[in-house]
Amino acid sequence: MKVLHIITGLGVGGAEQQLRLLLRHLTADCEVVALTNPGSVADGLIADGVRVHHLGIDGNRDLSALPRLVRLIRAGGYDLVHTHLYRACVYGRLAARLAGVRTVIATEHSLGDCQMEGRKLTAGVRALYLASERLGSATVAVSPAVADRLRRWGVPAPRIEVVPNGIDVTRFRFDPSRRHHTRRRLGLPEDAYVVGAIGRLSAGKRFDVLIQAMTRLPDDHWLLLVGGGPEESVLRRTAYEAGVADRVLFAGERPYVPDGSPGPDLPSLTFAMDLLASPSEDESFGLAVVEALASGLPVLYGSCPAIEELPPQATTGARRVRGGPEAYARAVAGVRAAGPRPRTAPDAAHRYHITRSAARLMNVYATALSRSSPPSPQGASSS
Repeated sequence: MKVLHIITGLGVGGAEQQLRLLLRHLTADCEVVALTNPGSVADGLIADGVRVHHLGIDGNRDLSALPRLVRLIRAGGYDLVHTHLYRACVYGRLAARLAGVRTVIATEHSLGDCQMEGRKLTAGVRALYLASERLGSATVAVSPAVADRLRRWGVPAPRIEVVPNGIDVTRFRFDPSRRHHTRRRLGLPEDAYVVGAIGRLSAGKRFDVLIQAMTRLPDDHWLLLVGGGPEESVLRRTAYEAGVADRVLFAGERPYVPDGSPGPDLPSLTFAMDLLASPSEDESFGLAVVEALASGLPVLYGSCPAIEELPPQATTGARRVRGGPEAYARAVAGVRAAGPRPRTAPDAAHRYHITRSAARLMNVYATALSRSSPPSPQGASSS
């Protein structure tokens, strides 16, 4: 089976890194095309032996990209096209159909209640999404919550498949020596209690809540922010004006898998933390929470569909917090007062092992291909 994955860009983001991890476990011959922003994940995919194409799209209205994409798909002889993220889904599903590919899958990574990939859910966004969705064979939701949102939007239930995001649990297995090395490299005091946060630095993630919470906590509490994005300068200014800039560390975008870039990778940074806080109230899955649990961290979260549907005994160490800085400060203080826990992964982390997600996606591929195949000639024998 030859599969082309079409994604908007390949910068260090959740969907982009999830794609790279997934391709390491899919039993298919996969290639990737990025519409724009090749990014560092493209380098990682190439290092993994994946062929990566750069379409070079120039903005949302670069319609010349469509025929280029059609030609690329025709030349590749793909059995299936799989699109990721809004712009790639709109362009990719149409291009695949024009190129004659009968089986087109899309994964919806980032559909929240109020936003999709940071864009507001306007009537125009919804109409364009639904129009392109009808060109596909199936839409994959990364959680039952996303599947429910898709149904409410108008995507027919039989066309929706749930394939959760996955993590490499072994990579997040706690390593005390890496914790010590990473904390020393970051310049953290030995007695620092480190509250971590992982994600795109955008307004919807509400990381400003954690900065303000630092003002209500003792001086040995530090905040480690992992990620990049448009709100970085705003968050730095918030920390400065709140008087806690010397206790807020910006680690930047960090790769999931080591790629030769300077600085610690994402698992090493989770080892350096004592707690993970995710104050976002509009998530499609909650990958950072699951990764933190795999590292044995206690977690405070505002929204995490990945664990909200699981029984409490599977999510030991995770607690939902409602409210702003005061609520998170109280919750952090409560976790610290309870004392350290063993850094072992609860059942929730193992439920989302990447090998399980890859196997479920291969089943989606096989089903979609069988439905798209032309019927056998009447009277043909299978013997």
